[in-house]
Amino acid sequence: MECKDIIYEKKNSVAKITLNRPDSYNAFSVDMLDGWHRSLLEARRDDSIRVIVITGAGKAFCSGGDIKSMKAGRGFLHGYGKEGRELSPLDFKKSLQQIVHRIPLALASLDKPVIAAVNGPAMGAGLDMALMCDMRIASDKAVFAESYINVGLVPGDGGAFFLPRLVGVAKAIELLLTGESIDAEEALRIGLVNKVVPAGKLEKESMELAGKIAGKSPQAASLIKKLVYQGLSSDMQSALEAVSSHMAVVSSSSDHREALEAFFAKRDANFKNE
Repeated sequence: MECKDIIYEKKNSVAKITLNRPDSYNAFSVDMLDGWHRSLLEARRDDSIRVIVITGAGKAFCSGGDIKSMKAGRGFLHGYGKEGRELSPLDFKKSLQQIVHRIPLALASLDKPVIAAVNGPAMGAGLDMALMCDMRIASDKAVFAESYINVGLVPGDGGAFFLPRLVGVAKAIELLLTGESIDAEEALRIGLVNKVVPAGKLEKESMELAGKIAGKSPQAASLIKKLVYQGLSSDMQSALEAVSSHMAVVSSSSDHREALEAFFAKRDANFKNE
């Protein structure tokens, strides 16, 4: 998978995707988003992959849109509209839908857990991309901001959708309307991240969490993830109906039998890729 703006690595049952434009704090480029999308599709197709970790190269997780492209009137994607003409509103809309929004849509359809290892600043669309992952581990050097309003824009990548679900409506609106930055400890306090670790231990902690989850039943993990997200937009009766169906499936699976045998034998389970 050749793309200089994305590094895709496979370590046992974990896929690691690294945003790789460190000189621009991993601001979006068309190539990056193309490679990111392909990487997510590859991880979804590969039955040996059970967990995905996403992080940034260098000092930042992702600074979101490319400010230089914005100033030139080419939207916020480096490499889109680079022939020099200013984007029309319709072109801007298409650039979001056809290039950027593939990432949240791909993540939404991915039935494997995704961890964002936030190594540094996650700003604007970069924060949105961290929010759409299932879990977030932050370096103590991480900084977070929904900074769109500071450049007169609205959250273009789902921030207004994801943020209230994590921190509540009032806090989300405060962060969205002020554009103010918060540090990792404040992000932990309000529930934006799961854990804060020293910068030097971020990769180790993230991969350990990924490995712990990868060691569980992949079938059960997939269905648990589905139940959680389906439950956010359904009533209790519908949620319980889905639970009964999924429980019937997993209770007769080889994963369940192996997990029970491992539990009573006091050994690690060995789940086959199916």
